[in-house]
Amino acid sequence: MPFDHFDILAPIYEKVIPASATESILRELDPSPECRLLDAGGGTGRVSGFLQEHVGSIVLSDISMGMLKEAATKNGLRPTCALTETMPFASNFFDCVLMVDALHHVNDQAQSAHELWRIIKSGGRIVIQEPDIRKFAVKLIAIAEKLALMRSHFLAPQKIADLFPFDGADIDVHTEDFNVWVVIKKPLA
Repeated sequence: MPFDHFDILAPIYEKVIPASATESILRELDPSPECRLLDAGGGTGRVSGFLQEHVGSIVLSDISMGMLKEAATKNGLRPTCALTETMPFASNFFDCVLMVDALHHVNDQAQSAHELWRIIKSGGRIVIQEPDIRKFAVKLIAIAEKLALMRSHFLAPQKIADLFPFDGADIDVHTEDFNVWVVIKKPLA
């Protein structure tokens, strides 16, 4: 098994990388109080931990056992060890899927997009927030992650949108500061 940087970082992760853009995330998710949310690649729950009062339930998936251990300390989160390429959930299960700062760590981004589309309900939305690789500071981060031998693969905004070529997908791409937001809405059946 390859070295897991996130197992090592888990105990200090939220001190180094605190939750941010919570208001923006709520705006993009537009969750109902009954919303069943998946935080895909959710790590320690640094983001979804702040969303609990706005949704009905949260499942957090990640592959790092260290990150999941930290997430388990937050009341209301249901940590699950899962690859985004092979999600252990039924089709049309979640109302919303959130993926913050995680897509670039996924091995097979296209397969992950297919899985996220499969598990989202009709009328639901997938919200992906990624660092904007077109920004110089983000390019430096990408280089640092490569030097640290992380499997990071950052995509330009349109390349992220292109991962979702599904019939009826309504895709909005926009930037905010150093982040790209890709919001994919699945049509009602």
